Formats: sequence, C-alpha cells, structure tokens
Amino acid sequence: MLLPDDPQMVSQELRDPPPEQPTRSISAADLIMGPRLSADLLAVHGIPRAREWDAVATASAPGLPGDQLEFVALEDGTLVVDDELPDDALTSLADVLEGGLPAPYHAFAFRQSEDIWSAAALRVDVVEVPEEVGGDQIDLVVNDDGRLTLVDEAESSLEVPSLEQFASQQFGSFVLHASRLDDVLWEVTVLAL
Repeated sequence: MLLPDDPQMVSQELRDPPPEQPTRSISAADLIMGPRLSADLLAVHGIPRAREWDAVATASAPGLPGDQLEFVALEDGTLVVDDELPDDALTSLADVLEGGLPAPYHAFAFRQSEDIWSAAALRVDVVEVPEEVGGDQIDLVVNDDGRLTLVDEAESSLEVPSLEQFASQQFGSFVLHASRLDDVLWEVTVLAL
C-alpha cells in the first residue's frame, strides 16, 4: 500500500470534496440494450397498448341468470346464445354495445350488481358453411407445405371450401379457427402465417 508523501495534502483532499461531476443514472434499458438504442426507444413515449375490446358498455339487464354469459350478435339482429334465456333478455346489452360497434360481434357480459351488467365485445366474421361438418370447432392451417385440418381437435381429412375460400381471400398462408353458431353459420378468425 502506498502512503502519500504529504499528509497535509491528503488532509486537505479529505476536507474538500472533489468537484461535482455530472452523474448519469443507468437504466435497465441501458444495461440490456446499450445507451444509444435505449435512448431511441425511450424517446418515443405514449405508445398505446393494443386494444383488447372493440366496445365496452354497461346496462341494466334485469332477470338474467348467473354472473356471466356470452352471445354473438348477427347482422340481422339475431342474438345467438348457448344458454336458455327468455326472448329479448339480452336486448338491453346488445343495444348499448351496438351504439359503438356494428354487428356481427361476440360479447361477454359480467354481472356487476343485481341488475347491472358490463359487456365487452369483439368484432367477428360470420361465415355461412354449407358443407356437412361433423363437429363444432374447425382449425385449418394452410401454407406452402400443405394443409392441416382439425375438427373438434382431432386431425381430419375434411375439406371445407367455404372456409378456405374466405381465408384465402385475405392471406396466402393462414391459420383459421371456426366455431359453430348454428347449423350453417360459423364464427371465424383468420390469422396470417
């Protein structure tokens, strides 16, 4: 260990703090990405999250059973529901959602208090499927390597031209999921590969 030659000089240095140098805090982004990249990314602020719902509303809906339910509103005003409900039981929820979202949409409703329900809805595509399908769910993957079809989660050789045509009008390679609404109407989601 080296000792200073002039103890008085060391004493002076200990009494007088060194001149202030500007300090720079280091963020986690600096440590992970480096200061330049993180500065570029963090300079952009106010980036919104992707929307989860296309419409959200609250309405009075007296007489509905349970604490949650879901339904699909079709363009002609028909409401498709799995539960046994009285006619027009969901009208107030559908009316308040349609103020901000035209049909077709898939809605999820949750009881907030005795007669007050909150509902959230997503736009959906509804496709008429005239082919005979022996299940209620279809998953179809089409890409350059070929196709894979699942009906109710089991691999199948079934071909459903109406669904494939609907999806191929949007994308060359795709994943399609379809859920039966009634005999010929299916709720369909298509994603590009």
